[in-house]
Amino acid sequence: MRTAHIAGLASVVSLTLLVACESTPDPVAPKLQAMSFANSEWSAPVNLGATINTAANEQGPTLSSDGLSLYFGSDRAGGSGSFDIWVSRRACADCPWETPVNLGAVVNTAASETGPGLSIDGHMLFFTSTRPGGQGLSDLYLSHRANPTDDLGWGPPVGLGPDVNTAASEAGAEYVQSAEEGAANLYFNRAPPGQTADIYYAAITRDGGTLGPVTLVTELSDPTATDQGVTLRTDAREVFFFSTRPGGSGGNDLWTSTRRSVHDPWSTPANLGTAINSTAADQQPGLSTDGRTLVFVSSRSGSFGGTDIWMITRTPSGQ
Repeated sequence: MRTAHIAGLASVVSLTLLVACESTPDPVAPKLQAMSFANSEWSAPVNLGATINTAANEQGPTLSSDGLSLYFGSDRAGGSGSFDIWVSRRACADCPWETPVNLGAVVNTAASETGPGLSIDGHMLFFTSTRPGGQGLSDLYLSHRANPTDDLGWGPPVGLGPDVNTAASEAGAEYVQSAEEGAANLYFNRAPPGQTADIYYAAITRDGGTLGPVTLVTELSDPTATDQGVTLRTDAREVFFFSTRPGGSGGNDLWTSTRRSVHDPWSTPANLGTAINSTAADQQPGLSTDGRTLVFVSSRSGSFGGTDIWMITRTPSGQ
């Protein structure tokens, strides 16, 4: 299981996120996104602050498409298990984050629930759980809601099925609704008992059923290291993840890779560098819908507890 904290000073940097609809994304979007971030640079990391981060552990952050909801896992007081999923709202992109609210007994149990991931249309929530009835050490689950803006309207979760969930530990679900046609729409990491984690992809239905066997992403998986926690740009041509592979600054570092299209292989992963990565554990990135903001977890100096949620931003080229 991955552990990390999410911290938030929401007013420090404005998050301008694109609102996604239920229809297929604009087919021009992938080309525009790939070009707009070609030469952009990330800002210095900012802790999200004491409203989001506590002396406990915050981890696995993800932003809603409109940027007004922040989902994350935490073992803070007031939960029902070792880790629960929480959500914080804010009234506008420049407004402060409000006190996080527990998603409640429909989603959370006395076991561990963490690593939330939202679909762009806001109707699906993927997460990791160790609840009874799973296939292995931890399984991936899917919950639906009718109203994409009702953060407490999630229905009963269902497991993703035996192609995805196995006797291993599955975590880090990332659902991709790409403007380009591609067979893979779910990325996740798998760690067999006693082994390191690797990154996989699968094609699934909107009900969580798999459409075939899962596939190892060999370009992103180092056989000697742990690779996990992928988050993709909405055009599915840029990916961020964390890894213990050689060339990093600490136990876990943030890495990135790109590709020409969803049908091409990923480039050799590049470390995000010492301006972002620290000698502590930096992990569990979550990219905003517009690709400008990356939230991630770190235990670096300046954190409130074990792991906090931090944020970096970038401005598209020419802006």
